[in-house]
Amino acid sequence: MERAFWNTPYLSSLDARVISVDGRDVVISPTIFFAESGGQESDRGTINRIEVSQASIVDDRIVYRLTADPDFAVGDLVNVQIDWPRRYALMRLHFAAEIVLELFYKKFPALEKIGAHIAQSKARIDFVFEGNISQYLPDIQQDVEQLVTANLPIESRFTDAERLRRCWCIEGFSQVPCGGTHLRSTGEVGRIRLKRNNIGARKERVEIYLVD
Repeated sequence: MERAFWNTPYLSSLDARVISVDGRDVVISPTIFFAESGGQESDRGTINRIEVSQASIVDDRIVYRLTADPDFAVGDLVNVQIDWPRRYALMRLHFAAEIVLELFYKKFPALEKIGAHIAQSKARIDFVFEGNISQYLPDIQQDVEQLVTANLPIESRFTDAERLRRCWCIEGFSQVPCGGTHLRSTGEVGRIRLKRNNIGARKERVEIYLVD
């Protein structure tokens, strides 16, 4: 199946061909409907005006579970709509988190990330960390703001198309493996706020919020 959300992450509507139907589980191609991966939550939206309740990655396919029986069959052309404000918030928070994580790695090369999640309202990154991480947040936020102000182009591409492995790259900053949906430039991240949350012994969480 073609994952159009990689090449056209700003597309919110698309006509697709039905590849399979199994009860309320359907597979379509191409698709703009992202399924949760790498901590980024799934898109929300509809296929032929029927709401998608779950998007799951099964082997090399994305399977969409509908809230009602489909009114289409294999081979039919269907219209796919995603919740664009939600997708764009996810893209911005996703990339804000990617930048924050890279800046922490540059500051602490041996730092261990133990979790991450990107939702519509906030993103978070969890680390194994001795002490209070909040003392470093002002410097990290300043570095993020410099990247945002510079409005640098973000390149997203395959590193191994056969294995569906992708990366993002900002020239002069970093190249990172990632299969999420990415912005065109750092300026689109906008203003962010960082917050520390202690989640246990030797565990620190950095939460990321959009300010605007």
